[in-house]
Amino acid sequence: MPRALIVTMAGLFSGYHIVLGLYTIDVPRNPLPVLLAMVLYATATVISLLPGGAARMPMWMAAMNLIVCAAMPLLITPQLDAAREGGLGYATWYVAAIGTLLTITSTRLRNTFAWAGTAVLVLQTIAWAGPGMLLQAGVLGSVSWVAISHILSSALARASRDAARFARAEREATDWQAAQEAHLYERQFRLGQTGSMAVPMLRIIERTGGELTEEQALECLYLEAAIRDEIRGRTLLDDAVRRQVMRARRRGASVSLYDEGGLDELPDEVRARVHAELAEALAGTEASRLIIRTAPADSETAVTVVGLTPAGEQLGDLGSTGEDDDEDEVDLWLEIPRYRDEAEA
Repeated sequence: MPRALIVTMAGLFSGYHIVLGLYTIDVPRNPLPVLLAMVLYATATVISLLPGGAARMPMWMAAMNLIVCAAMPLLITPQLDAAREGGLGYATWYVAAIGTLLTITSTRLRNTFAWAGTAVLVLQTIAWAGPGMLLQAGVLGSVSWVAISHILSSALARASRDAARFARAEREATDWQAAQEAHLYERQFRLGQTGSMAVPMLRIIERTGGELTEEQALECLYLEAAIRDEIRGRTLLDDAVRRQVMRARRRGASVSLYDEGGLDELPDEVRARVHAELAEALAGTEASRLIIRTAPADSETAVTVVGLTPAGEQLGDLGSTGEDDDEDEVDLWLEIPRYRDEAEA
């Protein structure tokens, strides 16, 4: 239901109480305190129904409503004769008015102030005309309004919290499902890619009964290293980079690729430029050991390439990085930037 409609209905209902008070303005001994109570009530109601702001009523506004609800009976009841012949009729309009204002306070999630105002109304009525006036003046009805408002506002607040929790759980479930689907797709893609790379060699192994020539055994090592590259250096590779990595291995170099996610968010054209520069760098070096690593995502560098040449005996393991770097000489040091200015390009 639109908030404007609710506020309009509350404003009309609140104004109705003032109309009743004006209708019976001749009943009080002195009408001036009654008129003052009407002004206080109208002011508090208008402030409480002002558009905008949070659903929860500010503390100062709730305290103001409580003070107004306590002041109204003190202003009006001394001017009324509880033993008046024929009863007071609508002269006790303030009771329903207080109930309305406290209901608004409770609806805007200030139930403590609403119940405090209700207790003040009950005690003041008993002190003025005794317990019998609670029913005659409609105090019990006002108490019922506040109780119903408290129950409904609490239920709605709990429903809102539950809805927010369910929405959060739904988002988490959706994210989890998307992650699982991504893992499944990645796993299937890697299995298919590995199968397409390994099947020809596996057929050779099956056909020869495992009796491979030295050249075929070396080709198995190259294949194993290439498969490892697809796992550890996923975004570092394109066809040109794969060719240069294999060329380096065939001449006896050790190549290690480490993809740490630094290229994941790059646009395709930027990543293609990085791959082209990487392939060009690998084609132009004769280093015996190459270490290629993506930089962190917040770095200005996309990829770092280090080429080392051992001072002594060359390294033989195609995938190892070695441990003794003191005797290695830096043959290549390259930082490929994440983005290039047009002037640099």
